[in-house]
Amino acid sequence: MTTAQTPELDVQPTPLALLLLGREADPKSERGVECPGDLPSPSDPDLVARARAAKEKLGNKVFVLGHHYQRDEVIQFADVTGDSFKLARDAAARPEAEYIVFCGVHFMAESADILTSDDQKVVLPDLAAGCSMADMATAEQVAECWDVLTEAGVADQVVPVSYMNSSADIKAFTGKHGGTICTSSNAQRALEWAFQQGQKVLFLPDQHLGRNTAVRDMGMSLEDCVVYNPHKPNGGLTAEELRGAKMILWRGHCSVHGRFGLDSVNEVRERIPGVNVLVHPECRHEVVAAADYVGSTEYIIKTLEAAPAGSKWAIGTELNLVRRLANRFASEGKEIVFLDRTVCFCSTMNRIDLPHLVWALESLAEGTLVNRIEVDQETETFAKLALERMLALP
Repeated sequence: MTTAQTPELDVQPTPLALLLLGREADPKSERGVECPGDLPSPSDPDLVARARAAKEKLGNKVFVLGHHYQRDEVIQFADVTGDSFKLARDAAARPEAEYIVFCGVHFMAESADILTSDDQKVVLPDLAAGCSMADMATAEQVAECWDVLTEAGVADQVVPVSYMNSSADIKAFTGKHGGTICTSSNAQRALEWAFQQGQKVLFLPDQHLGRNTAVRDMGMSLEDCVVYNPHKPNGGLTAEELRGAKMILWRGHCSVHGRFGLDSVNEVRERIPGVNVLVHPECRHEVVAAADYVGSTEYIIKTLEAAPAGSKWAIGTELNLVRRLANRFASEGKEIVFLDRTVCFCSTMNRIDLPHLVWALESLAEGTLVNRIEVDQETETFAKLALERMLALP
């Protein structure tokens, strides 16, 4: 296999990623694991009533956002549901809400803080709810990568395009270097724009979305793509490889979508004759190539809404959403199953549970601001610049 084809999912975790996996402790990062005060017991039979009472007491002062991958016990209290960017924009559209409680992960809450007004305060019920993909690209690593590109004589030809699933620091880097942000829905438009600005793209941090968009949607070849590994000298690439590449893909991936393999697709087709395979573009290239339909979370939902009664679907995305969709459309006779036989939730997203939500809402109702996510002004300025470039895409 070529470098661009190799999934290479053994990415070395950053210290924060180790923390989220429960293998390391960082007193500065682990504030959300044990809340100041009493965290309600998961077995408390009054949790639902307590959450409802605190939310009612706060009234219009609070706006609860629920990402599609959240648990049902949490999603029931969301004022709106959606993907990360939709939710951040929804928050910005509610200026009367003093508190934005983001039931998602850290980079999503950062994006909400960037897009909302200075008067609004974004709260993440558990500060240890992160994203393994976002953690695979640190500001220091990306700065070093840019130095490598400079030494290879190609930095002036490169336009960075960063996936929404990245930290505020990475978004700011992108803004400083003339790049844009993309979502899984508009990645092709973002790349088309970037290639109008330069000859090459540095795509951060998800290699699979970058590769799938370039090859599947834009007609590039796998040989046009190289993978930059931040854990190897010079990213594991020669200057010649960098000069020959159109797409420089960061070696990162989603731990949920990256687990689906071609065997999963073949097995489900054999097990369920006539099944439609629908996957997220964060999946590996061979999975996307073998699927019947490929698209963002919102695309997956809309496709199933429009699907005929009695149709069969195997979905390659996070299990909480798949299970929710299966229950929602069961009455219409649509058979919806998880693409892989092995159960896999997004473990960091699942840190936001009902006890943490109750604790956050009750604290706010009592006048105590907890777990605020606040992006510094300089980072916010450049990150917003990159986001605004995305919003201006045709």
